[in-house]
Amino acid sequence: MRGQYDFSTGKRGPVAGASSGKSRITIRLDNEVLEWFRARAHESGGGNYQSMINEALREYIVHDAEPAEDLLRRVMREELTRYRGE
Repeated sequence: MRGQYDFSTGKRGPVAGASSGKSRITIRLDNEVLEWFRARAHESGGGNYQSMINEALREYIVHDAEPAEDLLRRVMREELTRYRGE
């Protein structure tokens, strides 16, 4: 079977390079956190759970700079909208 394959011109490394502006890292996450993101990606019809984690972290950064009073008002508006079914 080895005779069927010719890797003499092959190159090592990933098939597709990383997007510009992104870095490959190793990170340890709780299994529950990872499974939650994987499940959300699956429920939404596929997609990349890693991108979802990145978006959640980005949202945290944006809202972390938000004053606590503004954050509370925003959360209350969102929850009232859900409660009313709007």
